[in-house]
Amino acid sequence: MLLAHTSVVHATRGDLSDGGVHASRNALVELVRGVLHGYLDGAEPGLAVPLVHAAGNLADQLLTDPDLTPALLARHLKVSLRTLHRAFASTGEPVAAYIRRRRLEQARRALLSPSHPTVSEIAAHWQFADSSHFIRMFRRHYGQTPAQFARDHHH
Repeated sequence: MLLAHTSVVHATRGDLSDGGVHASRNALVELVRGVLHGYLDGAEPGLAVPLVHAAGNLADQLLTDPDLTPALLARHLKVSLRTLHRAFASTGEPVAAYIRRRRLEQARRALLSPSHPTVSEIAAHWQFADSSHFIRMFRRHYGQTPAQFARDHHH
């Protein structure tokens, strides 16, 4: 998990705000403490926040990967799936819901793209089962369909 966190932070360092750099540094310190004390896959409460941070960063890098699941994140971070779920429980948002929300946010940004991708193209790119599923999820999350959103926000 320590190596995965370090790799993700290194890959995204140009995109991190000052707050993101600070949070990444704190997460790294907690991960090192966990490794030194052998708590990496235990119930050490201090590791929940850095684990969620590392998993979130990794998930954000893999949003277009069709194989992205909580289990894949757990494997990459070298923790059990149960530990990952417990860490996310402290946020009130399950891992799968985090992935879905981040995909929806990126799909929403894509709807504003000057290249005007179709709803089907966006659904496929962000790994929704099909455009109907994407439209349902988008409407549930944003209160309007992707087409309505695009129409309301294109200038």
